[in-house]
Amino acid sequence: MSQSAFALARRLRAGETLYAAWCMIGSPIVAETIAREGFAAVVLDAQHGLWDTASLITGVGAVNHAESTPVVRVPLNDFALVSRALDFGAEAIIAPMINSAADARQFAAVAKYPPLGERSWGPLRAMALQSPRTAPVDYIREANDGTLTLAMIETATALGNVDAIAATPGIDALFVGPFDLATALSSGAAQEMQTPDVEQAIDKICAAAKKAGKIPGIYCRDAKSALAMAKRGFRFIAAGNDHSTLREVTVAQLKALKG
Repeated sequence: MSQSAFALARRLRAGETLYAAWCMIGSPIVAETIAREGFAAVVLDAQHGLWDTASLITGVGAVNHAESTPVVRVPLNDFALVSRALDFGAEAIIAPMINSAADARQFAAVAKYPPLGERSWGPLRAMALQSPRTAPVDYIREANDGTLTLAMIETATALGNVDAIAATPGIDALFVGPFDLATALSSGAAQEMQTPDVEQAIDKICAAAKKAGKIPGIYCRDAKSALAMAKRGFRFIAAGNDHSTLREVTVAQLKALKG
């Protein structure tokens, strides 16, 4: 039995701080195994991760049945996959490089049904997972409230437009991509996230989300960083990823075996 539909949206809007796992390997079994450990959400990264359409369909269902919320990060400018991933049963979409209010409007348009957006009808898998006994007209209303759009702020241009992006109807959250943000602000020189300009940018994004009544979110390298960002006001926080965790555990095991 999966958790109730749209639990992530309800909990975040109620003011909870929630932690997500991040999966890049492209394995539905790995995503399901991680989901069963109690994360509120599991992000399937189809931008830089190894997820293709077939594995996304299986992975979204696996995370849902493991009583977590499936989230998909789509590739750059792949707004067609936004609607498809929602039809597969994803309950939140993270879109990279949302640099302007126009980008945000395009993102919202494909993620939300009318009158808020222009998402076309076809959530066959989503309704089976989320609301199997709900009438289509009720599902449209529930989905507009319950599916979340997270606009990634990760460039200097986006930072300059952050208030306009946050104010865009249909955008539910701002999500910091700290590595790309640090790269952009250093003109490609570094991915150091603890420099003053990056720290100020992160706080600016969080403040813009709160000012607009939206959810502030961020990706973090590890649990320590995630807890620190929670103290700074972020409420949807991803901590590490499956690929890095697997590598770190493997390296530690090998080190222990070699003495």
